[in-house]
Amino acid sequence: MTAPVPVLAAGAVLWRPAATGGGIEIALIHRPKYDDWSHPKGKLKRDETVKECALREIREETGQSCELGARLPTAHYLAQGRPKEVAYWAARALGGSFTPTHEVDALAWLPPARARERLTQPRDRELLDALLAATAR
Repeated sequence: MTAPVPVLAAGAVLWRPAATGGGIEIALIHRPKYDDWSHPKGKLKRDETVKECALREIREETGQSCELGARLPTAHYLAQGRPKEVAYWAARALGGSFTPTHEVDALAWLPPARARERLTQPRDRELLDALLAATAR
């Protein structure tokens, strides 16, 4: 018996300089279907690269254009009984505006400590730590 092929997806920990002038803010999305707070991500479309997917998902879910930076750890987990593999990047927001949809009904820009508290999944907190380590260099 062969292992199921993983669902491939991509996303990012989206950040911007804090409006106060010190530090950064992290973008978190709220998905009403799951009632969770997470980083923007989504499944790859046919003939799409993981980077193209990450950029598209960020635009669709947050309204932001961005610049991909450091590669962050890939998340591996089960989603509805199937293995899922999500490639992540650090991504600096370049601007845009959020419009709520049925998939993402809220966007919050938070300082890292508050983002950590709001994130639903421990794996998303690990990605936040990886972003902070990458931006501290």
